[in-house]
Amino acid sequence: MFDLDGTLLDSVDLHALAWQEAMVEFGHDVTLEQVRSQIGKGGDKLIPVFLSDEQQREHGKHLEEWRGNRFKSTYLPLIRPFSAVSQLLQRVREAGLRIAVASSAKEDELKKYLDIAAISDLVDVATSSEDVDESKPAPDIFEVVLKKLGIKGSEAVAIGDTPYDAIAARKAGVSAIGVLCGGFTENSLREAGCVEVYPGPGTLYARFGDTALTK
Repeated sequence: MFDLDGTLLDSVDLHALAWQEAMVEFGHDVTLEQVRSQIGKGGDKLIPVFLSDEQQREHGKHLEEWRGNRFKSTYLPLIRPFSAVSQLLQRVREAGLRIAVASSAKEDELKKYLDIAAISDLVDVATSSEDVDESKPAPDIFEVVLKKLGIKGSEAVAIGDTPYDAIAARKAGVSAIGVLCGGFTENSLREAGCVEVYPGPGTLYARFGDTALTK
């Protein structure tokens, strides 16, 4: 079960820019670094970090819509996959494993992401924020994937770049592999529950036989 942003796609900074610009647009003095530390969560979990309950009621929905429009118009065209992403997923399929994408992205963004990464034909199951009540670090996204695949958490492995991925996976009973390409530290990923940590998809591909994906 692969996360997308920051795991397969080099998009974390672009998401952070869109969110930070949205916060400033609606009068919130939030730095890029503050926002970046929250990337990996969906809007339902990110916005409450910076807005009070009253502010969320007043303009939370409009802020998120502004963010979405800004991201799609300005930053989505700049997203690129990390190295060896399609090769890694092809290797996973050759090993007889099924592949799921467990993302907090909006459904319309998700389809574009899969095309950008050139993995649409390699993915068996994909989830978006529309499929769940709560985004990571709640376990909903992984639980939906498990249900769609008809398997138990102990039969799956999650790959993600944030502590929120690892926390969500642990709550769903799934082992987590961390990757550093999203910008979080190895210590933060291990403390959140990752059993293994690698620099990125390229290293996972090169060391595939030694990873938890084959155990």
